[in-house]
Amino acid sequence: MTVRWEAFLDRVKERGAYDTLQEAERAARVVLALLGAHLVGEVRAQLAARLPEDFALILLNPLQSAEPLSPERFVRATAAWIEGATEQTAAWDVSAVLSTVADAVDGDLLGQILLQLPAGYDLLFGRPQPT
Repeated sequence: MTVRWEAFLDRVKERGAYDTLQEAERAARVVLALLGAHLVGEVRAQLAARLPEDFALILLNPLQSAEPLSPERFVRATAAWIEGATEQTAAWDVSAVLSTVADAVDGDLLGQILLQLPAGYDLLFGRPQPT
């Protein structure tokens, strides 16, 4: 089931403690563009189907990544794309968006997403996996 745009952004706004929906939307656009560069095939398509259309298109037309980014480099890349962001604020942005994404998918799809990502992304999604 697709999450409505307003509901998705309201969750990101709440989790990120943003003052406006525009701030939440900016974070969501950057994080989803970077995430889309790391996902391929049916997994990316299934995730896109669960997101609001605007965000699904961002996920399906990602920024280009030459190599998979570790969680730490993903946060640094997010900071580089958000004007005025620091690594600390970018970590907050990533967590707000990816934990909302995790809520939008079932456990099986989240597991498939995590399999396509370097180790450690489970923490960014707010879903620590047993080691």
